[in-house]
Amino acid sequence: MIIFSMYKFNFEPNDKWICESLTSGPSHAIDITREAIREGADVVVAVGGDGTLHEVVNGFFWDGKPVANPEGELMHSTALGLIPLGTGSDFARTFGWKNDPHEAVERLAKGLRSRVDVGVISGESGESHYFINVADIHLSAKAGYYASKYKRFGNLCYVLGSLQAFMGHHNEDLRIRINEGEWKVYSQVTALCIGNAKYFGGGMMITPNADPCSGNFEVVILQDFKWYDFILKLHRLYMGTHLLVKNVSSRSVHSIEVEDLSGRGSIYIQSDGEHLGFLPRKICILPSAIEMIC
Repeated sequence: MIIFSMYKFNFEPNDKWICESLTSGPSHAIDITREAIREGADVVVAVGGDGTLHEVVNGFFWDGKPVANPEGELMHSTALGLIPLGTGSDFARTFGWKNDPHEAVERLAKGLRSRVDVGVISGESGESHYFINVADIHLSAKAGYYASKYKRFGNLCYVLGSLQAFMGHHNEDLRIRINEGEWKVYSQVTALCIGNAKYFGGGMMITPNADPCSGNFEVVILQDFKWYDFILKLHRLYMGTHLLVKNVSSRSVHSIEVEDLSGRGSIYIQSDGEHLGFLPRKICILPSAIEMIC
């Protein structure tokens, strides 16, 4: 995982300074990004997969707010760049970007910028966590947790993780509140996905109507699915046509709160493929939170 911090970055001769940093372990990219922003980087480029991008996005924030300089002034000028080289690179798929470093460098050189939304997840501890792609709950999050243990197998890790997650899986009733409205119980939830972008799990178009520039999430809820439903309908998940399937619902939201009615504290949640623990959680959209080179 490599992070490039670019200062005075406009590809003009003698007018650029590029700092390369190799991450040494989990969360290191967060620290690198915060330091680069505070030092005035024009662009911070994540080189890697969705996990690297996830950490870099979290580095744009500190203590629930955008990163500020030592004087307390917010640093709005730093943009986010991406050279996708990961196993899934699911966020890049929403923009049609390939795992091609030459194509990515050409895109960065053009320097076209657009503001993108970011999701923020908060729990009972009050700590905030940020994501740019998809957050998901229950079976899919548990599958992602196990898939992370099989990364050496490439995209096969998602299949292996799903198989392990299915073992002993039970659909659960969840208590959900959307857009600060009334609480409602959703019965026999198999998975709940909150999409800022479209893809997760190595190419599944789980939230096909999501747009990271829209100011809203797309929430997709799968209810009362059996193991054989995924086998029979797997192609629909990749094509994004699963919204037409019975027991699948979708809606556009700007906030959602989810609680586990079982009281066991065993319902997994993850974002951008990173395990975040268990319910309850509140997820909100931060419209146009980061400027990105697109």
